[in-house]
Amino acid sequence: MSDSVELSTILEAILFSAGRSMTVEELIEQTGKTRSEVSGALENLRATIKRRRDSALQLTEVAGRWIFEVRPTLSSHLPKSVRPDVPARLLPAAALIAYHQPMKQAQLVDMIGPKAYDRVRELAGLGFIDRRRDGLTRRLTTTRRFAEYFGCPEVEYQKVREWFRAEAGKAGLTSAQLAASLSDEQMTIEEFSEAPSEEALAMEAAQGDE
Repeated sequence: MSDSVELSTILEAILFSAGRSMTVEELIEQTGKTRSEVSGALENLRATIKRRRDSALQLTEVAGRWIFEVRPTLSSHLPKSVRPDVPARLLPAAALIAYHQPMKQAQLVDMIGPKAYDRVRELAGLGFIDRRRDGLTRRLTTTRRFAEYFGCPEVEYQKVREWFRAEAGKAGLTSAQLAASLSDEQMTIEEFSEAPSEEALAMEAAQGDE
């Protein structure tokens, strides 16, 4: 690899061409550089893009993976036809996480069964959710990329949760009804656990913010 080209420029080309999130390990393999070199170049690239005037893109780290994405402020201007496709099987889990976040993975398993583990893994791989260790389970929250995809004007997960609940409320749907309506597996509402009470959700959210 030529030394005449800045590493940050090479990383920008790799990430843009890949069109998906990539880990530092993948970028190390692609460039043959050290971890410190790649990590430093990524931070420099993120700062450079942030300084670019009227840039439509931003470089984001989501759950340890780096990805180029459209700035959330431009989401409402994007036609649905150019938004990335998300497999229909992932939508119920994504909706439940957005509705109940910060949500424990164990709670999602209670709601949709063992397939929740695969759904969480796939959503995290797409950069839609952040999953962090919380005791013996994981704490699930939505990401900036999630907000971009669903056209949410907010980014911070608590505001995304309120926006998502408001949108569901406009349709007169509980979280279980919303998940059932999005399912591609012909699941009935009864097959999803009933949503926790608002009081329980408030207590869980407060605990997640500590």
